[in-house]
Amino acid sequence: MRIRTASDHALLVEADDLDQAMRLNLAWEGVPGIVERIPGARTVLVRFDPLRVSASDLATALAATPIDTAHLPGTGEVTVPVRYDGEDLEEAASLLGVTAEELVNRHLAAHWRVAFSGFAPGFGYVVSSDPLFDVPRRASPRTRVPAGSVALAGEFTGVYPRESPGGWQLIGRTDAAMWDIDRDPPALLSPGTAVRFERVRDEARLDRTGGAQEPARRAVPQPSPVDAEGSGRGADAAVEVVRASLQLLVQDAGRSGYAALGVSASGVADRRAMRDANRAVGNTALAAVLESVGGVVLRFRGAGVAAVTGASGALTLEEAGGDVRPVAHGEPFATVDGDELTLAHPERGLRYVIAVRGGVDAVSALGSRAADTLAGLGPLALTAGTVLPIGDAGRYAVDPSVVARELPAPGDLVDLEITLGPRDDWFTTAAVETLTGQEWTVTPRSDRVGIRLQGQVPLERALGGEIPSEGAVTGAIQVPPDGQPVLFLPDHPLTGGYPIIGALTDRSLDLAGQLAPGVRLRFTVKESS
Repeated sequence: MRIRTASDHALLVEADDLDQAMRLNLAWEGVPGIVERIPGARTVLVRFDPLRVSASDLATALAATPIDTAHLPGTGEVTVPVRYDGEDLEEAASLLGVTAEELVNRHLAAHWRVAFSGFAPGFGYVVSSDPLFDVPRRASPRTRVPAGSVALAGEFTGVYPRESPGGWQLIGRTDAAMWDIDRDPPALLSPGTAVRFERVRDEARLDRTGGAQEPARRAVPQPSPVDAEGSGRGADAAVEVVRASLQLLVQDAGRSGYAALGVSASGVADRRAMRDANRAVGNTALAAVLESVGGVVLRFRGAGVAAVTGASGALTLEEAGGDVRPVAHGEPFATVDGDELTLAHPERGLRYVIAVRGGVDAVSALGSRAADTLAGLGPLALTAGTVLPIGDAGRYAVDPSVVARELPAPGDLVDLEITLGPRDDWFTTAAVETLTGQEWTVTPRSDRVGIRLQGQVPLERALGGEIPSEGAVTGAIQVPPDGQPVLFLPDHPLTGGYPIIGALTDRSLDLAGQLAPGVRLRFTVKESS
């Protein structure tokens, strides 16, 4: 096997084939220092804790682990009803040199098995015994693929659990629910499961087979409202959204440990801002907060303590009696019933973090209250009129000593530290020099999934073709065919097929979450220790 650097907290291990990758992934269960493993078509991405193990020591331990040559364990069998009427059916058949009907018949006859999960919760990479199925992705990915689409790419079949972008060849559709958080396991196509595809010609029968076209959205409980009379926790402990921002979300530290289900960690984009805000109000460091892109107005119900960190801008509190006073960035302030907090559009940075003593008490999904915008897990984006309960304040020590930060404004130039790899050898020497030698600008086409960058000179590939799907970390710098990089943020897909030329170091991740459109940035390679 070959072990490559994926970031300063991840290694990418290359296997000979899919079978070996699956065996390696199982063999490394319980190896000290590993946080999470993300298997791919020919690789296993191993995330580790640098405080527990060094990259070199972990690489030695991985290489020395014996691999079980016995049969891989199975996890049962499922049947997926499919109506074979996909937009790309004829094109996919042509690429394979067969008729559409033969493609369908061989898809039905093949023995399929889920090799691994990735991209999104419930998205299983299903491989078959038939060598026919080796289909290139579309040259131009779709911006919207309907939920339930059955698709081909490489040697895999997949079913899109929910509407999302995608570049796979669409051959049909199903109404079977790929992901249901109330089901055990939530993913219908979990690793090791045998899959049989069944042809359905009757539209009515297809509609009765599974139900949910957006299972992830519907299955996840949303933030519990508090009624106007103040029942339950009542008006003494709640925050009401008076005016929402461009994006207002509940966030916490995320849900690490569910990569096998295709679930990324997600979590707050600026971890330092969350820690500072929680410390200022006396919460534990991981209590749930609000993350706001742009200005917002919040009304407090009952007495409490709040703090605002992250992006900086004008902060004012209109007290219930009508007086208006400024609020200091990063410092705790008391609130009483009826007070309204107004956050103006940020002058520096992009995302405000608002903490309240006791934490935001939204309903959790898989042990976290974080809103994952790509996967559709956790609370939906908050809108005007939403009322969120506040948790039990308890007795906490308040530490308002927040260290000042100078976040960038549009037009400013910032440096971000990176490690090269794991696929920098897919690019020319000139491209690697361009990556660190020229400035890149944050474009408006950016969100919590990734920051799309624009540079004068695109990054030139040395190798053509596609990479079999492999894992990616938060902070990865993925390069699509146009040569303009995408910098992955917390809601990025777990796996992908575009080469990753480098990745941010851990200490640069929080700053990346605060880059507004128009900010200029420069990458610098971390020096070897």
